[in-house]
Amino acid sequence: MKIETIKDPSFLKQYNVRQCVDLAADIRKFLIESISKTGGHLSSNLGVVELTIALHKIFDSPTDKFIFDVGHQSYIHKILTGRASQFQTLRQYHGLSGFQKRAEGPYDPWEAGHSSTSLSAALGMATARDLNHDNYHVIAIIGDGSLTGGMAMEALNNIGDSKHKVIIIFNDNNMSISKNVGGMNKAFSKLRSSSQYLNLKDDVKKVLSHDRTGQVLLQGMKNVRDSIKKGIIQDTIFSEYGIDYLGPINGHNFHDLFSALEMAKKHTGSIVVHVVTKKGMGYLPAQNDKFGLWHGVGKFDVVTGQSLSKTPEGMKSWSEIISDELTVLAKDDAKICAITPAMLQGSKLEKFAKQFPERTFDCGIAEQHAMTFAAGLAQQEFHPFISVYSSFLQRCYDQIHHDVCRMNLPVIIGVDRCGIVGEDGSTHQGIYDISFLSAIPNLIVAQPKNAKEAKDLLYTASKTNRPFAIRYPRGTVEDTNEKGELIPIGSWTTSGFSNKHAIITYGCDVERVYKKVVDNHLPLDVINARFMKPLDEECLLHLAKTHEKLYIYETDCKIGGLGSMVLTFYNDHQISIPIQIFAIGDHFVEHGSIPELRKQEGIDITHVLETIEKEIHSS
Repeated sequence: MKIETIKDPSFLKQYNVRQCVDLAADIRKFLIESISKTGGHLSSNLGVVELTIALHKIFDSPTDKFIFDVGHQSYIHKILTGRASQFQTLRQYHGLSGFQKRAEGPYDPWEAGHSSTSLSAALGMATARDLNHDNYHVIAIIGDGSLTGGMAMEALNNIGDSKHKVIIIFNDNNMSISKNVGGMNKAFSKLRSSSQYLNLKDDVKKVLSHDRTGQVLLQGMKNVRDSIKKGIIQDTIFSEYGIDYLGPINGHNFHDLFSALEMAKKHTGSIVVHVVTKKGMGYLPAQNDKFGLWHGVGKFDVVTGQSLSKTPEGMKSWSEIISDELTVLAKDDAKICAITPAMLQGSKLEKFAKQFPERTFDCGIAEQHAMTFAAGLAQQEFHPFISVYSSFLQRCYDQIHHDVCRMNLPVIIGVDRCGIVGEDGSTHQGIYDISFLSAIPNLIVAQPKNAKEAKDLLYTASKTNRPFAIRYPRGTVEDTNEKGELIPIGSWTTSGFSNKHAIITYGCDVERVYKKVVDNHLPLDVINARFMKPLDEECLLHLAKTHEKLYIYETDCKIGGLGSMVLTFYNDHQISIPIQIFAIGDHFVEHGSIPELRKQEGIDITHVLETIEKEIHSS
């Protein structure tokens, strides 16, 4: 079958196992070739090809609701629901989303880009179904990594006590972006290695071989459940929550999948179907990946598996600059610790972990726990550094507010992937952290313009007995061999005070703006607002006395941003000075390349400086 011609999943109802096997091979080939050209989430999708085909064969989407936890593993779902012809636009501006997207049609009833939300959403939909006296299935597909999230645990607790049926597909590939950790992972390992597996398959086949339904099926289900409970299953998390369990099932075997899903479909009450899959299945570079390197990829050569994007000589990612400097500081300070919520590789903390394994803590996909864990360390006079992607930092806002800042504990928060991140879209844009962090007392918020300033800020944070958030974006920066130095809290730097107009900005845009100002001979002072909180009040007071107008250029949201704080400062001091703010408005930013999105939002540097130049010359 030509994959691009698939209109909807109805054809699967007539497919036998052999045809499904062939279709799976065709889809894998299509995925590998397509993602090699666009980038995207490869491994997670290769691992669920058979599972997704089986789900669409046994169930009836869109009547039955499929909720993919996180949503990045929904590519096969998109293909089977008629979107394969759009895959050349995957994650591109105005193109196909890399996640489930409700705007793309009725087959996507839910959308998310963060983990552990599917079970709560599924129970909500199932409850609504029953209140409306409707008849359809709600199926949540969740991975072993996502089940470590506290929200998923809360939902399991509620589902186990609820009469509203939810089918939970536990996609167990033993591999998240980083290696799974914790007691739950050990329990899953015990499950997937169960000696009951073959007996379970036989029990399922025996039950489904009968034509009679009703009591026969229910009794058969009970026998399967009870036989498992006599072994290791009785001590596992699902049965403790009061949810029936079926598995483990070979997630790449259609016979097993069809049998298990049919049983789950007919079962009364909520049930977990434990499906063991291999992440990256069918493409050896991804299949053999032990470090999550093939989770999300850019363009690559299909034959060699080599990335087609190379880091320029002398450049490092911002994450690497921060983590390398942290490693240097930890050599002289035995109290420095590193904490990650399942993003050890993404945050580039592998070197720190290798040198200081006893001071490295991966808490799993549990940002809330990780932040309060950091606070506990800080309360006992350790110096914790916790790296969290900006878009995930929202998940531990209460912990930052209540457990870190309220007690004024010296936790250093690395706000990774801040600003517009691009192709991952609205769920991942890191444009809100300045707004929600700046409202919290005691917290220092800063962002460096270059690698040297990043080291300065990290060194300063390590010597400051207060909560300290350092923002840094996705992408690379030129490295330097300079050491970090202490800088005054709240201090800004400036190109001078020689003009009547000034532009205040922060981060890597400082040097970009300065270069364009110099190259184009613009009469504009450039101010590096490296601290968003506290503001450099002395600098702001001086600017008000010496300048006719200020421009504030930020690549984050306008509400609650740097411009808002500057306006508040001047208002509090009853100072009147014209200010124009360039920032992102009150809306979500969709997916696309960073240059495209900056143009869309009116915050690309060329547009901003051209606008300012016209105003200066017309005044």
